[in-house]
This record gives sequence, C-alpha cells and structure tokens, in this order.
Amino acid sequence: MVEIIPPITSVETIAEGPSIREVQRLRQHYGPGRWKKKKGIALVKTPDGADQLAEIHWYEAHGIGKVKLKVKRWL
Repeated sequence: MVEIIPPITSVETIAEGPSIREVQRLRQHYGPGRWKKKKGIALVKTPDGADQLAEIHWYEAHGIGKVKLKVKRWL
C-alpha cells in the first residue's frame, strides 16, 4: 500500500453527481452527499520507501471527506 504525503496540488474536479459511474455504490457504502470525483498531484511514499510524484484520483463529499484514493500514474 502507498501513503500520500500532503499537500495535494493541481486539484481538479473530473465529475459530479450522476456523471460518476460509482455514485450509487458510494451512497450505499459511505452515505448520501454531493459526490465529486477529483484528481490531483501529490508525493507518494512507495512500498520500498521512496518518495515519488503521482497523479491520484479520489471521491469526495462534504461532511464525508476523501475516500478511495488511488494512484493513476507515476510522474
């Protein structure tokens, strides 16, 4: 597993509400909210202990916070 080292920069919203494929699953698992899919750039600590920049994606809702953070590509 990788560890995200704050801050996350260049944050952009990719999709909101019904445009998110997993919105039903997110609501069932984490609760109702105005769900957004976002992406950004952050330093990530890899399993071997190195720090590397990566593009990460996650889902976020007000009052719930960031969930399902995932490294999409290494920079």
